[in-house]
Amino acid sequence: MTPDWTARLEAAVRLGLSPSVFWRLSVAEWRALTRTQGQGAPLGRAEFEQLCRAWPDEGERQ
Repeated sequence: MTPDWTARLEAAVRLGLSPSVFWRLSVAEWRALTRTQGQGAPLGRAEFEQLCRAWPDEGERQ
């Protein structure tokens, strides 16, 4: 998947980040800065697979 750089750069401007600061951010730092209030951490692989088993696509229930 190609990142939406326009949206990311616009978010950096809203946060008041200079270009040099933006490009030095780690992925973890960027996620922490852009996480919305009440939004939890992303699902881990185990949680994702558990959801897939509990809510399979139609016709694939195990």
